[in-house]
Amino acid sequence: MKLIRSFFMVLLSMGLVLNVAYAATDTSTKHEGIEITVNVNKADAEEIATMLKGIGEKKAQDIVDYRAEHGNFKSIDDLTQVKGIGQATIEKNQGRIVL
Repeated sequence: MKLIRSFFMVLLSMGLVLNVAYAATDTSTKHEGIEITVNVNKADAEEIATMLKGIGEKKAQDIVDYRAEHGNFKSIDDLTQVKGIGQATIEKNQGRIVL
């Protein structure tokens, strides 16, 4: 009986190790297969922060404030006029930003 229990413990351990190894190598994103876009001319700060990579609540609010002061963005590159938003952020979010 002790041998059988040990055998099952080994199998269980192997299963956990394999599961952890698989999870560590899984490179899919939680939104894989779902098109994620945000209209930066209409969205509020919370939506912008949630949907765009590398944009936190502060930068998202800066986008909303800039838009309120200067009007809608005419191109995606206009976002670089917002302090703290550079070309790298635009490139990371190229397919997510709509106007």
